[in-house]
Amino acid sequence: MRLPALTALAAVLAAQPPPPFEVTEATIAQVHAAIQAGRLSCRELVRQYLRRIEAYDRNGPAINSLVVLNPYAEAQAAELDRRYAERGLTGPLHCVPTIVKDNFETLGLQSANGALAFEGYVAREDAHQVKRIKEAGAIVLAKSNMAEWAFSPYETVSSILPGYSRNPYSLRHVTAGSSGGTAAAVAASFGLVGLGTDTGNSIRGPSAHQALAGIRSTMGLTSRAGVFPLNLLADIAGPMARTVEDAARVFQVIVGADPADPVTAAAASRPREDYIAALDPAGLRGARIGILRQAYERPTMSAEVTAVFLKAVEDLRRAGAVIVDPAAVEGLDAIRRAADAGPCMGFHYDLNAFLAARPGAPFRDLKSILASRRFHPNVHARIENAVKSPLNGPESTACQAETRYRDQVRAAVLATMDRLKLDAFAYPTWSNPPRLTGDLNSPHGDNSQFFSPTTGFPAVTVPMGYTRAVLPAGMTLFGRPWSETVLIRLAYAYEQGTRHRRPPASAPPLH
Repeated sequence: MRLPALTALAAVLAAQPPPPFEVTEATIAQVHAAIQAGRLSCRELVRQYLRRIEAYDRNGPAINSLVVLNPYAEAQAAELDRRYAERGLTGPLHCVPTIVKDNFETLGLQSANGALAFEGYVAREDAHQVKRIKEAGAIVLAKSNMAEWAFSPYETVSSILPGYSRNPYSLRHVTAGSSGGTAAAVAASFGLVGLGTDTGNSIRGPSAHQALAGIRSTMGLTSRAGVFPLNLLADIAGPMARTVEDAARVFQVIVGADPADPVTAAAASRPREDYIAALDPAGLRGARIGILRQAYERPTMSAEVTAVFLKAVEDLRRAGAVIVDPAAVEGLDAIRRAADAGPCMGFHYDLNAFLAARPGAPFRDLKSILASRRFHPNVHARIENAVKSPLNGPESTACQAETRYRDQVRAAVLATMDRLKLDAFAYPTWSNPPRLTGDLNSPHGDNSQFFSPTTGFPAVTVPMGYTRAVLPAGMTLFGRPWSETVLIRLAYAYEQGTRHRRPPASAPPLH
C-alpha cells in the first residue's frame, strides 16, 4: 500500500470514536481515567449499571440481589457531570455507583433491614458511612437484599424481597449471609463497590462466596451509626469490592471517629493511616504469617477447600512470606471452657435502643414487632427468643463477665502473635464450598464467627481460588488491632500475585 493510502487509513482510524467503556469488572481507577479522558460520563456509567440490573437481577438469571433502585441516580449523576465540568473530580469516590445493604439508613430510600416490619421506612438522615461515601462523590445506586435482621450467615432471604438471592457463579448455590445481596450485586457488576455489615461473618463470608475482597475493621475504627444493630459488641460495617484496591479506596473514606458511635472514640486519638499507600505488590516479602488451624480444622472440612488453601499457602511462600505452621493460640480452649458470661446486651437490647432514638420508625420495640408478625417465618423463633431474653445493659454482671472473657481472648491472641513474631494469621474464610440453596443439612463451613468478632481485631478476606471449577473460595488474613494497613498490604500482594478473581458467567458484558 502506498504512503498516501496509509496516511488516509490512519486518519480514518483516528477519527473513529473509542469503543464504549465496559463496566463489567471495572475499577474505580479505570472509571476515573475514562472520565478524565472524555470517554465516559457519570450519567452513562449509571445507565450502563441500570441496564445490567434490568438484564440480570430482575430478568435472565434473576440473581435477585437488590431490593430498591435509587430513582434519583441519573439526576445525581448528571449533577456530578456538571460539577466535574467546572472543577474536575469531586472526591476520591467521584461517580462511584455503590450497592448499599438494606440495614444502612439512607436518605430518600427505604431502609428496611430486610423486614416487612420496616417496609416503607425512610430515615431522616444517612448512616454515617453512607454520608461519608456521598461526601466523597459516590452515588447510592441501590439497596441490596439481606438475611432478615442480619440473622443468618448462611443464606440471603428476607420478607421484603420474595425468594432467595442467588450466587451469580452458580445460581443453585447460596450467597452466604447476611450481606449476600451486596456481594452478589458487586460480583455481577451491578455497581462499582458495596457496603455490608459483619457481626460474625457477613462481610467476609459473602465476599468469599462471590470472589470479592472484604474488610472487617478493628472495632472502633469505623462507625455503625445509622445501621440497624444485631449485636453492638461485634457489629462492624465496611466495604466489599471486586479488588483489594477498590475496597481500600472505600475504606479510606469511611474510617474515623464519629460522635454518634461512642466506640469510635479510640480512633480520634490515632494518626490517620494511608491505606492506598499500603497497596504494594511486593508486600508479602519478609512477612510472617501464621496458619491458624484452630479457626478451620474440623472433621467436616472439605478436601477441595483444603487443597485450595494449601495452594494459597504455597503462593504466599513463593511471594516471600515466612509461613509459621501451626500457629496455635495457647490457652484458648481453657478460656473458652471457663467462659461464664450470660446474654450481654445483644439484639433485643440494642434494637430497642436504636428504635427509641427514632420516633418516626414504624415500631417502638422488638416486642411490638413480634406481635405484628411482619417478618419471614424462618426468623420467628429467633425474634421470640430474643424478646424473652434478659435486657442486660453494659453495667450488668453478664456484660462484665463478657468483657473479661473478651479481654482474655485478646490477650491470648496477642501473646501468640508476639511469641511467633507474626504479622498476621491466615485461614480459609469457609471450610466448605457454598451450599445449595435451601440446604441446611450439609456442613456450612463458616470460620468467621469467633476470632475477629470476639477480639474486635481486623480481618480481610481475599479470593484464593475455586472449588468444583466455579464456586469461589476466600482466604482470611487476621491481625492485631489497628493493623489494617498491614492486612491490606498482604492481601493486595497476594491478589496481584495470583489474580484469582474472574467474572461470573451468568452476567456477561451486554452488547
